[in-house]
Amino acid sequence: MFTGIVQAVGEIVDVSPLAGGCRLLVSCPNLALDDVALGDSIALDGACMTVVARPESHLLAFDCSRESLSRTAHLDQPGPVNLEKAMRLSDRIGGHLVSGHVDGIAEVMGVTPVGESWRIDVRLPADLSPYVTEKGSIALDGVSLTVNRVTDLAEGSDISVNIIPHTWQVTTLSRRSPGDRVNVEVDQLAKQVARIVERILGERHA
Repeated sequence: MFTGIVQAVGEIVDVSPLAGGCRLLVSCPNLALDDVALGDSIALDGACMTVVARPESHLLAFDCSRESLSRTAHLDQPGPVNLEKAMRLSDRIGGHLVSGHVDGIAEVMGVTPVGESWRIDVRLPADLSPYVTEKGSIALDGVSLTVNRVTDLAEGSDISVNIIPHTWQVTTLSRRSPGDRVNVEVDQLAKQVARIVERILGERHA
């Protein structure tokens, strides 16, 4: 599990094809790696990945499956990624509980300065729309954010989130522009509640 509080920005420096996916080599010079071992979990842009090798002190290798590649953006090419080590049970949850299982990909519709902060407008696909609500939580590229506005559309939902200066400076969200894609994980509690209600209503109408 993760909290959506990015600990550092790393860089995918190499992508090597595998039979069913690819191996990512990630440079992590600003992430404390003294307690990271093989088999540990680290979120890359919100996607939970397992450390499979440590070729150098600042480099980590991850195997990314075909399933992960089909559900995420940014992980199939070199470039910057948000990094977060898996949380301990004793850690503070500064954001919200994030599983690291990306639900889908959304499109950035706009990035607008608002005072000292920035508003990012994102269009969610229709299958994720039921799980977002105003003032609810969402993770975009692994960053825990509060949904400030929801507008439902035939093709999905447009949401707005606010990025404070600190988050803007320490995550890759400052590099996003209209047309870019971002990894989305909706609130796990919302998904569970929706599933329970769906089953109950389905049984009543069976």
